[in-house]
Amino acid sequence: MSKRTATQKAPLKKITALVLATGVACAVALVPASGASAATATAGSPANVPPSISAHCGWPVPQTLCPPATVVLDGNRLLLNRLGLLVGDPTLHKSLNNLLAITQPELTAGPWSVTDKTMLPPSGDKHDYLSLAPYWWPTQPMTPANPWGCPYIQKDGQRDPIVDSIPDHAERGSAFSAIYDLSLAWYYTRDPRYAQRAELDVRTWFLDTATKMNPNLNYSQGIPCQVDGRGIGIIEFSEALTDVVDATAILDDGAPGWTRTDHSGMTDWYSAFLTWLRTSSNGSDEASQQNNHGTFYDMLCAALALSAGQRDTARAIVQQAETKRINVQISASGSEPLEISRTRSWHYSTFNLVALTRLAQVGRHVGVDLWDYKSPAGSGLASAVDFLLPAAVGGKSAWPYPELSFQQDAALDIVHEAADAGDRQARAALPNIPAPSFGDLYPIAPAAEQLDDISGS
Repeated sequence: MSKRTATQKAPLKKITALVLATGVACAVALVPASGASAATATAGSPANVPPSISAHCGWPVPQTLCPPATVVLDGNRLLLNRLGLLVGDPTLHKSLNNLLAITQPELTAGPWSVTDKTMLPPSGDKHDYLSLAPYWWPTQPMTPANPWGCPYIQKDGQRDPIVDSIPDHAERGSAFSAIYDLSLAWYYTRDPRYAQRAELDVRTWFLDTATKMNPNLNYSQGIPCQVDGRGIGIIEFSEALTDVVDATAILDDGAPGWTRTDHSGMTDWYSAFLTWLRTSSNGSDEASQQNNHGTFYDMLCAALALSAGQRDTARAIVQQAETKRINVQISASGSEPLEISRTRSWHYSTFNLVALTRLAQVGRHVGVDLWDYKSPAGSGLASAVDFLLPAAVGGKSAWPYPELSFQQDAALDIVHEAADAGDRQARAALPNIPAPSFGDLYPIAPAAEQLDDISGS
């Protein structure tokens, strides 16, 4: 969720009643959220409530007291947040106002579509997503005989402006952020404007015949004159799409205008994309990456599998990450050697931990506690976060590794995650870590996000 707007005061809408009688907020028993889709709806459930919601939120449990079936976010915590807002929790109110300030332009921006581009992908189908490798540059002048200036060479951490000539990547970021923000805004305020705009954005990007994206990334991060698309281009969807998965689960919680057809259409899209991820050559290439690319691939596949009701698959992916990711990526000191060797070492160290902590959140849904795991070297998620704390608190001078553009607040969400998991050092450091210009959104949207978006730099 890339945020660029400054925090401003926004009036907090009155939250629709969450309780049926006085005092029930103190007595309500939370219903476990599930990422699985049920085959049939509960008799008597509202017509616009998809089966996955009806299956565990039917009578006698009122729908407003049921957590959304999110796969990264903890639906129970979202429900508790609504109750906290109802009783006037100041931290939640401040965080929600930050979110509502961000959503104001999103109410009128877009919608966005992969069909907006003028350049055709190699398939000739505008519905296929298209992007160029950001860190590859031409070596020759661009001429009619050599329009791309080939051959290309890699410059790590330096973004070639030509990649922005194809709008799919930027529009993906805008669309997915808006869908997530607006869905959360609707969940907390019950203002139908937010749901209706989120639904328009979802349908335009994923569902409408004229504008929808095909569920593949065959042509992401291609290199002119070398390759049409690469596995590492999957990173463009790995975090952002899981926000959309959670957003549509939130819309499933009775959003006005959101239908069974919308729900089944998105479930089909997620399932088709997961099949592509796990069977395509690009997907296999990304799965084999040992650094943040591999971590984000695992997180994306686990989240999609859980959303599609494939709990065993999701659980297996999370469990394998213990040896496949944590053992390989985190040293005994807590450093991430594969990331600190980069020219953007701070960015990629925090970025990889965004993926690992989000994967840990998926793990909680399927009974796997990644925060409890320790590698043979004695390292784990907490030690990796703790390694970053001196720079998260002290700034660039406390980070001795290469970094082209140090952004201190990039660590905020992962430190929040560590504190929630019981890391005392992280909890003590939190008050001393600066928030982004748009404010701290973690209390109202408790999942780590990439806070130092470098896609435009």
